[in-house]
Amino acid sequence: MRIGIGSDHAGFFLKETLEALVGQMGHGVIDYGCDSPEPVHYPEVAGKVAGAVARKEVDRGILICGSGIGVSIAANKVDGVRAALVHEPLSAKLARAHNDANVLCLGARLIGEDIARACVEAFLAEAFEGGRHETRLQQIAALETAPPRR
Repeated sequence: MRIGIGSDHAGFFLKETLEALVGQMGHGVIDYGCDSPEPVHYPEVAGKVAGAVARKEVDRGILICGSGIGVSIAANKVDGVRAALVHEPLSAKLARAHNDANVLCLGARLIGEDIARACVEAFLAEAFEGGRHETRLQQIAALETAPPRR
């Protein structure tokens, strides 16, 4: 698979570690920034990774910021992206199996490197189960173009 990865400054060092892990797992990696621990705005990086996923330039994405919340919110604004913020490997596995999540979001200030590595491994190893979950994905996709509800 081709994996897009990106972070803000708070996630920079964890991004570097996870980028190496993804490569060691045999996947291609495209780094969308940031390039140092100097402050950057997370929506810009999240938009790059999420856009690449939506355009199918990469198969999946990984985003990291301090809490994971900001990149998750930003990535989910892109049509076709299902970004999941996880804090442990089972959630990463279920995000793929049940929700066909295509972007993994992690909080560098909230989880340690070992847990982050285990989350990435679970996310990249798991396939979407389909079946009953397919109907739910269609319902989620319909929300992207639906007018606001009252």
